[in-house]
Amino acid sequence: MKSPLHLVVAALLALPLSTMAGTAMAGNTTHSHGHEVHGTMELNQGQKWETDAALRQGMSELHQIVSTGLDGAHANTLKSDDYKKMSGEIMTQFTYIVENCDLEPEADTQLHILLGNIIQGVEVIEGKVSGEQPENGLVKMAEALNSYGLHFDHPNWGNFDVSH
Repeated sequence: MKSPLHLVVAALLALPLSTMAGTAMAGNTTHSHGHEVHGTMELNQGQKWETDAALRQGMSELHQIVSTGLDGAHANTLKSDDYKKMSGEIMTQFTYIVENCDLEPEADTQLHILLGNIIQGVEVIEGKVSGEQPENGLVKMAEALNSYGLHFDHPNWGNFDVSH
């Protein structure tokens, strides 16, 4: 049985992707965007993808949540309830981005790859990935946010140092 998180994520991600698939099929019947959801992020012909205010706001909030979480993890001060609270905050921003962000279809495809990586981090934080510690989920999300900074135009974006 799928968890409620999986159902919410599937519903949120399916809507824009179905729109993109219709657009892609109308324009080019030999190309499908479906495989890119789990693919590697790419630049827009060597340039960063355009962003909108909603995406920048949501990503800035995610950056702050993960930054605070990493600080707590490094200080070894986070408890199970802290990770649960953090997961809820992350999902609030995730939902905000999905509901309010309006990007061109190609940029949206890249964003879905990124959001998939963030969800994987949330699942680790929530203890749903066997053998993974919650702090590993924070690192996974920090890496996804670093990828966002490399692929999307977000002024003054700061990357995390995730080296160990």
